[in-house]
Amino acid sequence: MKLHLDRPGASNFITAFEPGSVMVNQTRFTASLIVLVDRVIDSWAPRNFEALADADFHALSDLGADIVLLGTGRALRFPHPRLTSRLLSRRIGLEAMDTAAACRTYNILSGEGRNVAAALIIE
Repeated sequence: MKLHLDRPGASNFITAFEPGSVMVNQTRFTASLIVLVDRVIDSWAPRNFEALADADFHALSDLGADIVLLGTGRALRFPHPRLTSRLLSRRIGLEAMDTAAACRTYNILSGEGRNVAAALIIE
């Protein structure tokens, strides 16, 4: 599904999503990644929801984002609170949603100038 024809003021914009890949600024990614307005981290470790670990959430808490959108793959799933406690203790918001919804929401929030990170599991 193509998400938007034009890029707003954000540096990184998710231009398309389909099962197995996401496009950021017309560059296709086929593995899990983190998208921020100013950079893309294409080496995010989890390959599926079940592989999420404490270290993944520690990395998310160090990004400097005010809110993290967790794209959990094809289906909405909620991570265990023990995994997300570091984000909560740092007053970083976390929203879990399926990856397609996380892509759409990232574009909206980044277009509004929000300090957002999209942590996307690509299955």
